Formats: sequence, structure tokens, C-alpha cells
Amino acid sequence: MAARIDHLVTSGTFSLDGGTWDVDNNVWIVGDDHEAIVIDAAHDADAIRAALGDRTLRAIVCTHAHNDHIDAAPALAAATGAPILLHPEDLPLWKQTHPDRLPDGELADGERIAVAGTELTVLHTPGHAPGAVCLYAPELGTVFTGDTLFAGGPGATGRSFSHFPTIIDSIRDRLLTLPADTAVRTGHGDGTTVGAEAPQLAEWIARGH
Repeated sequence: MAARIDHLVTSGTFSLDGGTWDVDNNVWIVGDDHEAIVIDAAHDADAIRAALGDRTLRAIVCTHAHNDHIDAAPALAAATGAPILLHPEDLPLWKQTHPDRLPDGELADGERIAVAGTELTVLHTPGHAPGAVCLYAPELGTVFTGDTLFAGGPGATGRSFSHFPTIIDSIRDRLLTLPADTAVRTGHGDGTTVGAEAPQLAEWIARGH
């Protein structure tokens, strides 16, 4: 059976720089009837486990380490035995949420994660966070962008550990080079496509960010 993408929305809070906001997060499950990976274990480990059913969880992949994307990761790992994978440049953010529990492995640019007969390539896309990554699955025609790219533009860069010119460079060099019909599955809100976002992003790039 070919890999498929399951989608779950969980709700909780995002906290950084002394502020806290209510948020809804997209949790993505990629796999088949037997095995899967979870992209961003947000808020509710029990709900994610229910969505997994009896499938073997191969990995919990973190697009970045803002608390709303990783708060349920340790509980999900404890329940399933799956390793938590994070780009090492986001360890300072991770430790703000989980000071006593480190990730189990490091994500590296160009690394390929295999599940259910398909591969997802790790693209390091700093800007929203230093260790932010996207996961490109060409066989599924999809890129999972976390908070790097949304419908309507790039992720927020107004808080600590973020940088607007860097996120624009990441999107230009790593995402706009993908096929225009590639589905963009985001960390929050609705999806989009690479082609739909390209014109506005091109304007920002032309203005020198």
C-alpha cells in the first residue's frame, strides 16, 4: 500500500519572549496501514496516538522547536518508543520547553527519512527558527513546511531566534525551486502550493527583502 498523508488539528498555546497565545496546529502523519512518522507532535499526545491506531511509529520529526510544535513529543515518544528528531541548531529553543529531555537524534540537511515505501528529504530552512526544516516528499507531491511558509507568505520573524532576510533566502533557495504544483502543508492553517506563493515572494526578493 502506498504512503498516504493523514491530518490532525490540535489546540494549545504558543509561548515565547514572555507572551502566550492560543493556537491551532497541524499535525501530519505520513505512512500506510503498518507504519508512519509524525511531523510535529503538537499539544495532544493521546489524540495523535488515536490517529495512529495500531501503526508502528518510526519517528517524531520536528520542523522546529517552538513549544507548540514539540510540547507533546516526549509523551508520544514514551508511549510509542519512537525517536524524536530535531535539527541541532534548535536545541536552545527545545530546552526552553523540555530542559530535562533531549531529542533522540539530529536532522541534517539532505537527510532522507524513509517510511512506507516513500522518502522525505530534510531541507534546512532557517529564519523562523535557526534549526527550522521542511520535509519534501516528491512521490507525494508535497512539502511539509512547518512555520517557514504559509498560504500568504513566510512565517513570523518578529520574535527571538528569528530573522526575516534569512527566512526569505531559505524560501527562495530551498522551496521556490520545487515544482510549482507541489502542495505546501503548513504548521498552521490552510495549505497552498509553491506556485501560488511564488509571485508575492518574488516581489519581496526583488525589493531586497
